[in-house]
Amino acid sequence: MSTNQPAQVAQASGGGAIDARQLRKVLTAVSIALMAVIASVTGLNVAQTHMAVEFAASQSTVLWIINIYTLVLAALLLPLGALGDRLGRKPMLIAGLGVFGIATVAAGLAPAAEVMLTARAASGIGAAIIMPITLAVITSTFPEQQRGKAIGVWTGIAGGGGILGMFLSALLVDVADWRWLFGLPAVLVAAALAMTLKSVPNSRETSPHRFDTTGALLSAIAVTGLIFVLQEGPERGWTAPQTLVSLTAGLIAGIGFITWQLHRRDTGLLDVRLFRERTLAAGSITLLVVFGVQAGIGVVLFPFFQAVLGWSGLLSTVAMMPMAVAMMTASGLAPKLASRTGARATMVVGIALAAVGMALMALFVSVDGGYPSVLPGLLAMGIGMGLSMTPSTEAITASLPHQKQGVASALNDVTREFGTALGVALLGALVSAGYRSAIDDRLHGIPRHAADTAREGIANAVEVATNTGPHAQDLLYAAQQSFVNGWQQAMWAGAAIMCVLFVYIASRGPKNTPSPVAAEAESPTTTGRL
Repeated sequence: MSTNQPAQVAQASGGGAIDARQLRKVLTAVSIALMAVIASVTGLNVAQTHMAVEFAASQSTVLWIINIYTLVLAALLLPLGALGDRLGRKPMLIAGLGVFGIATVAAGLAPAAEVMLTARAASGIGAAIIMPITLAVITSTFPEQQRGKAIGVWTGIAGGGGILGMFLSALLVDVADWRWLFGLPAVLVAAALAMTLKSVPNSRETSPHRFDTTGALLSAIAVTGLIFVLQEGPERGWTAPQTLVSLTAGLIAGIGFITWQLHRRDTGLLDVRLFRERTLAAGSITLLVVFGVQAGIGVVLFPFFQAVLGWSGLLSTVAMMPMAVAMMTASGLAPKLASRTGARATMVVGIALAAVGMALMALFVSVDGGYPSVLPGLLAMGIGMGLSMTPSTEAITASLPHQKQGVASALNDVTREFGTALGVALLGALVSAGYRSAIDDRLHGIPRHAADTAREGIANAVEVATNTGPHAQDLLYAAQQSFVNGWQQAMWAGAAIMCVLFVYIASRGPKNTPSPVAAEAESPTTTGRL
């Protein structure tokens, strides 16, 4: 079964097809809007201690300030993406930028933790409107020959923008004040809003069917419950009552959503029968795994840079930049490669490189080797993820009909959010387990209180080491070596997952025929270049 329909190019306000110059303006506008959303996902991570002190807040409250944004964002992506298809993508993008901008300013001025929590939740609502609409604008506006290149830009920002946002946030914290973190997304929103009003055309779905309110509610409950489990499970415990209740609610709502969508079929929020097609399934699974691995690597890298190498937060973020640059560059090159070799071949090469990158980091990481011991693996990971993300994103958007591009984009984003939460939970747990297992045999002779503290994590070990007198150096080295052991365990697990994905995509990926989507450079009839 195929629901693909011939692409329709959006019309400019004068009634004609959009020229290459305006297409560049459209891509710039949605890219800036996306960057604002992505930067806000990771930016507050560098200000946790500052918020805890200023608001006199517990670590749990600080984590909720950070996580509430992604929780609301993930929960509302599908419903708001579908509403954007119906109500018009330009007015919804304008509304989303307005909500996001106001909430961002409110967060920057928040006098208390409660106000900050509310503002961050409102930011998540705005982000849930913006994120799927930005990709839907691209897929509904760009002609087929240029769409792949535009999607490559979008995926590059979605993948590497978080690291770039974290770098700028860390820089602002070091040179100014942590509240200036909100200045960056506020400026980006203002620029995106001005460009959207001027350059982005409107497009919408005309449907004779009523909006699937039941499906929207079930999807929001399912995503909220499952993301909550992945975010809070490591902190509260996997068998804690809140975790089990959330898991139960999420699973029940998820099963209910699938059942309801099968009942509604073509009139539902998302036709789940489409997952029988290898293109949609392969694209979704690839994004889930790739973003999970990327997020998991972030969990491992920052403690390595800060606790093992002793670097500052800003320098640690700079150290991540080569992977982000490689990822964004490869995302831009992926459409051209896919046009010549096929989407499946491009995805397979990217997945293989990502697996090699994780294996390199597992093999060569060491305390004494420092940053050079992980840099080759980071570069391979960045290139591999960039090559696999663009064709995977395009596989998802191409699998749904043209008038459902808001839903397609939201599905793409939900998959990324699930992958991120799953990767942080899984690889983070593996690192912690590997660390605790390895450090037990290295604490002989260390005072009991210091040893018990060191078992909690490497940051705790670094903090308590200064109070152990002549044992300080031994304890610090034991913690660093143990963390490297946990690192290797997590990296090998990630490499194994990527190998399984490699086999799946090689055998069940999209049909390996050269795609015309990125063939613009070879087409003599193209009206212009991006």
